[in-house]
Amino acid sequence: MSNILHKLTPPPSWRVPVVVVSGILFGLALYLIYVSNAVSYLSDNPTTCINCHVMNPQYATWFHSSHRERASCNDCHVPQDNVFNKYFFKAKDGLRHATMFTLRLEPQVIMIKEAGAEVVQQNCVRCHNELITDNKMLSKSLSFDHFRTEGRKCWECHREVPHGRVNSLSSVPNAQIPQTKTPIPTWINNLLKSKTKN
Repeated sequence: MSNILHKLTPPPSWRVPVVVVSGILFGLALYLIYVSNAVSYLSDNPTTCINCHVMNPQYATWFHSSHRERASCNDCHVPQDNVFNKYFFKAKDGLRHATMFTLRLEPQVIMIKEAGAEVVQQNCVRCHNELITDNKMLSKSLSFDHFRTEGRKCWECHREVPHGRVNSLSSVPNAQIPQTKTPIPTWINNLLKSKTKN
């Protein structure tokens, strides 16, 4: 073990620059975690989804739907079969979202990807399983259950559940979106306000 540490230790003339650069990189990483509110993504709080403003229409339409009473964003959009699959999917999807939003590659109309659509479909069936397999409803048609759960997505018929018609970033201009915590310290905001007054 000491042999490995000896190989990793920089020569004496490089130790100060290595410590300084390492400290800067570590500080930048901590700042990036703070600014992106990365810790919030570990929770199931729906307001996490509006850390990126482009998700405001989706949040607002969900907030005014009946699903709000029973399901958060993660209940529908993240696998619920086991904790490892849940957080792996969240990490994979979150990394894609963060990359797109950081590089300003998000489309005007946000559409769900196939992997996400499969997860949502599985969660629709999981939550509404009793309704889908109700004998009284099945008696109306021999292929009722098959028609509703295989080969089609639930939202092919239930198009406005739970997001309504979200066509663009401006589709819900008057929606009440909760104010998320800003990463900008108060003293910087005050400094910026005082400069704009002068």
